[in-house]
Amino acid sequence: MTTPPQGQNPYGQGVQPHPGQPGQPGQPTVPQQPYPPYNQGAPVPPPAAPSGGRGKKIMLRIGGFIVVAILIAVGKWYLGKSDAETTAVGDCLHNKGTQSQPDLKNTDCSSSDAEFEVIEKFDDTSSVSKCEAVKGTEVSYYQTGGGHDVVLCLKNK
Repeated sequence: MTTPPQGQNPYGQGVQPHPGQPGQPGQPTVPQQPYPPYNQGAPVPPPAAPSGGRGKKIMLRIGGFIVVAILIAVGKWYLGKSDAETTAVGDCLHNKGTQSQPDLKNTDCSSSDAEFEVIEKFDDTSSVSKCEAVKGTEVSYYQTGGGHDVVLCLKNK
């Protein structure tokens, strides 16, 4: 018997082995099918950006600006109100203006500056004739503007 040439099967005369088939001398060992990937499902998404970073900071800044704007608006509204609008029955007032152009300011009733005491207040009107029906009225004062009309019935302190 003769020795077959290298790389041939001695029993299968003339039949060449399949390239890459394991166990054949002189042939590299390569698997027939590649190994399956670890994840057969959907592709793995890229890593997410770190949470809690810029997005939260921006939202906090916007929220802070909104809160500050609301506080400023409320402060302007409240400080813009006149003492006639914010006064109540029983409060005392001091006239910092003149008789023809009064500028009434709230003051403590025990103060020497207290000139008038509010005995009645009418909102949303400019009719001083309402004070004619209020007993004890010595001075009628009305203020219009800013969408809020007020009439005060006063007595001298």
